[in-house]
Amino acid sequence: MRVRDGLPGAATMRDFQRKRPPAAISTPPHVALLVETSRTYGRDILRGVHRWMQEHGPWSVFLELRGLDSSVPRWLRSWQGDGILTRTGSAAMDKAITATGLPAVELRASKLTHGRPFVGVDNHELGQMVARHLADNGFTTFAVFDIDTETYFEERRDGFRRFVEERGGVCHAYHAGRGGEHPTDWERHQAAVADWVTSLPKPIGILACTDQLGFWLLDACRRAGVAVPEEVAVVGVENDESLCQMAGPQLSSVAFDGDRVGYEAAALLDRLIRGEPQPSEPVVVPPRGIMTRQSSDIVAVADQEVAAAVRLIREHACHGLTVSEVVDRIGLSRTALERKMKAAINRTPGEEIVRVRFARVKALLEETDLTLAAIADRCGMEHPQYMAEAFKKRFGVTPGVFRRRHRDG
Repeated sequence: MRVRDGLPGAATMRDFQRKRPPAAISTPPHVALLVETSRTYGRDILRGVHRWMQEHGPWSVFLELRGLDSSVPRWLRSWQGDGILTRTGSAAMDKAITATGLPAVELRASKLTHGRPFVGVDNHELGQMVARHLADNGFTTFAVFDIDTETYFEERRDGFRRFVEERGGVCHAYHAGRGGEHPTDWERHQAAVADWVTSLPKPIGILACTDQLGFWLLDACRRAGVAVPEEVAVVGVENDESLCQMAGPQLSSVAFDGDRVGYEAAALLDRLIRGEPQPSEPVVVPPRGIMTRQSSDIVAVADQEVAAAVRLIREHACHGLTVSEVVDRIGLSRTALERKMKAAINRTPGEEIVRVRFARVKALLEETDLTLAAIADRCGMEHPQYMAEAFKKRFGVTPGVFRRRHRDG
């Protein structure tokens, strides 16, 4: 069999066009992956499926190069496979997959009424993560730029808004029209967004519910003469490298854990193929975190001395920075700086140093195989044992348990 898109065990569709009793299960199972290969998230999902196959397979996999809105494959109607993983992009695709009668797991279209089990991102947590990121950077005024074509966009908006409102804040909102997708409507659409941005109180932190919306929003800010990130900080969603890098300035964005989504989806499909019942609730995976770029890389604090102190801590906390060094650089007494920072961000200089260091510890535990000694060294902590004990006190688990839980899902 040929190998397509780099996945071992992948086959041509001719290998699948065989007639056999529908109740029979192939050995190994024959699975179609109807997942786009044109986007970062889709490719991450495929890597997660591949990882599951390496650990629990094999599967005989059919995979073809696809876009998110590619048409229904002609072969699907007569395919005699065992299961499907799909990011459904249209009602026609939804209908075609349902008509196969095969076990299938949905990875995208939450508004369709197919009744398939769903595996995807925890969008409520995603919205709260962005609001927390902006609040940690000193923003007290917030807005969301959304579109209502999918339930998961609404979930991101609602999670963001809930975080803001539970803390007594107000969340402004703008609903994007679909006209911005068409060049003939582009000028009208961007003019309306620019008017909205101009009308907002500033400084303000904005969640754009997709990277595409974030790209549009940054363009509207430029047209309106609004400074980013000094007046408006923007965070998008999906961390699509093409859009984030092309935006001006470069767009901060929430990175999905597509690898884990793909792994969980493959595990679920395997259970369905074996006759187990589908789960009653969606399987959701928390996002990996926010990739901070220029569009939100600012401390939104009116007090310039506090802003300078927070920026100094963010940049040098993991290099062994001490509170005394912060005090010396800012030129205030320790008591005065502590009072000002507590009033602005509800943390003292020492607390902010610790917070930044442990955020880095968590990231290195999740993303690397570094030893605790190496992590402690990279995070400005002299003693690994102290770091481990403080980590457990702060997060309730040891660094080793935290790493295993993240890796194992």
